[in-house]
Amino acid sequence: MTRELVWTGFITLDGVVDSPGGAAEGHPGGGWVSRTEFDPESFSLKGEELEETTALMFGRRSYEAFAPVWRDSDDHAAYRDLPKFVVSTTLSDEDLIDGWGDLTILRSTSDVAALKDGDGGAILIHGSADLAHRLAAAGLIDRYNLLVFPVLLGSGKRLFDITEHDSQKLQLRESAAYANGVLKVIYNVVE
Repeated sequence: MTRELVWTGFITLDGVVDSPGGAAEGHPGGGWVSRTEFDPESFSLKGEELEETTALMFGRRSYEAFAPVWRDSDDHAAYRDLPKFVVSTTLSDEDLIDGWGDLTILRSTSDVAALKDGDGGAILIHGSADLAHRLAAAGLIDRYNLLVFPVLLGSGKRLFDITEHDSQKLQLRESAAYANGVLKVIYNVVE
């Protein structure tokens, strides 16, 4: 039995995932999530994901941004005890923060494939657009859980690699539209 690998996150209508929380994350237009009218229902996907999440995965930069904040955040308390995997060739065990559950460094896409081939439930990837590009190219991502915000940034880091490659078919699994213009779209990757 293989584990399902799911990329989850916020994305603009033009496909940008860069700096949803604020300009301090790097994009001058950052903070676009908080500039959309708050509607708790539009974030219900995040609660639904907790029911199936058995582990979290991050690239190095997303881990370094999220770990210090999420470890102590009441909003992310459900993540504290979940196993976490960080895909990095540069981090060492000494770079990992204490008090945020079991943390394992994976060094390669092959390590991710081996983890996915093991036993267990869904592994959710948060942020980590560069990692998502590599894993998608290797055929390892099974699903995309997207909250699409009614924002156009024009430039920035994109979830989907726009360089020339083979097409990838997606199958709509679930969708919903919310009063604030946010769309929930969940796509299975079709082999």
